[in-house]
Amino acid sequence: MPLSELPVATAVIRSRRVVLPDGERPADVLVRDGKIEQIAAHGSLLVGDAHLTDLGEVALLPGLVDTHVHVNEPGRTEWEGFATATRAAAAGGVTTVIDMPLNSIPPTTTVAGLDAKRKIAEGQAWVDLGFWGGAIPGNTGDLEPLHEAGVFGFKSFLAPSGVDEFPHVEAADLEAALTEQARIGALAIIHAEDPAVLEAAPQQPGTHYRDFLASRPDDAEAAAVARLLDTARRTGARVHILHVSSAAVLPLLAQARADGVQVTAETCPHYLTLAAEEVPDGDTAFKCCPPIRDESNRDLLWAALAAGEFVAIVSDHSPSTPDLKLLQKYGGSGDFAKAWGGIASLQLGLPAIWTEARKRGHDLSDVVRWMSAGPASLVGLTGTKGAIAVGHDADLVAFDPDGEFAVDPDALHHRNPVTPYAGKTLTGTVQTTWLRGRVVDVDAEPFGRQILRTR
Repeated sequence: MPLSELPVATAVIRSRRVVLPDGERPADVLVRDGKIEQIAAHGSLLVGDAHLTDLGEVALLPGLVDTHVHVNEPGRTEWEGFATATRAAAAGGVTTVIDMPLNSIPPTTTVAGLDAKRKIAEGQAWVDLGFWGGAIPGNTGDLEPLHEAGVFGFKSFLAPSGVDEFPHVEAADLEAALTEQARIGALAIIHAEDPAVLEAAPQQPGTHYRDFLASRPDDAEAAAVARLLDTARRTGARVHILHVSSAAVLPLLAQARADGVQVTAETCPHYLTLAAEEVPDGDTAFKCCPPIRDESNRDLLWAALAAGEFVAIVSDHSPSTPDLKLLQKYGGSGDFAKAWGGIASLQLGLPAIWTEARKRGHDLSDVVRWMSAGPASLVGLTGTKGAIAVGHDADLVAFDPDGEFAVDPDALHHRNPVTPYAGKTLTGTVQTTWLRGRVVDVDAEPFGRQILRTR
């Protein structure tokens, strides 16, 4: 019998810091057959031959849910693949990954593309794995079949995506896609930058980060979000704004919600923990689109997060090979204009956010809400993922909130050792990850499952 089919033993996991939906407290968690069967007072559970893990003061969190990961396989597996991405996820306390429809070849814009991706992912995942579909010009007829096949929604770009096989949508394409997604009850997830604003912005190549930042101004996000929200009002579609980097969009989102538009938004660890003032010239590991903005903008994003304006913090893990990043340490030019735009941080999101969150007076319950419960809610997994609750999958993380480590890129599990966090000291260490009640050993056999949209 393969390891993935072996029965899961009964276990009790005990901690003085169990992060539950109603707050943090000492508790015992009984796990049986991959599910959370009981949550009891600390020290109270002794169940036959159940294996006891006593974490002491190490916190027990629900596994994180990352709904924004670019795995890139098939087609660009040299950038990243299911084995390397999900191994990194598990090492970082992420137990559910929803894969983006690009930059794989073929993209997930047809059922055939989805089938190709699911086939190659089979048996490679260290965590549970789902898929987004893509809405591009000319594939409106593919959306309902993809939705019926179980994708969690549809991604579109309002500006060029960076890869030819996933073109961005113009106004008519967006109208058609959102109309169809409203009809079938699908979630539209949108990369919102306006191409006209980008084209009008100064385009100065070179190693100066300030020049790259000027080429992707706040107005590009604000204009795109405004256009998207107008289309959502007309079509009745449910829309989600991806990787918000600019606080300029926040008033637009608030007004749209007040008008009854079904809109949510996310942001990412790099926008909350890094700042433009800190980016060294030529260090293209920091390049992403939309870009990392200044410290004052970062403070506004944290205020919005605290106020509940964002439903999730997710990685937008978008790696590439070092040569495409044009990294100077590997002999590249360090030209921000030409380098591939994407941050590789899947394994580091939890400690990066915790390091900054605790400085700002937040607790582990806040982090769980942003990185586990919120993303699970976004994609309709609240009955199984995102919380330590009876009946949920026993996806759990032992997390030492006081542990510190210096980020060594060579110790990370994603395929290419590139990260803007290199050398930074972060607080919070993942000690153990459980997937459906079983310890994930990233050096052993993967047993993650593929999951489908259920609503």
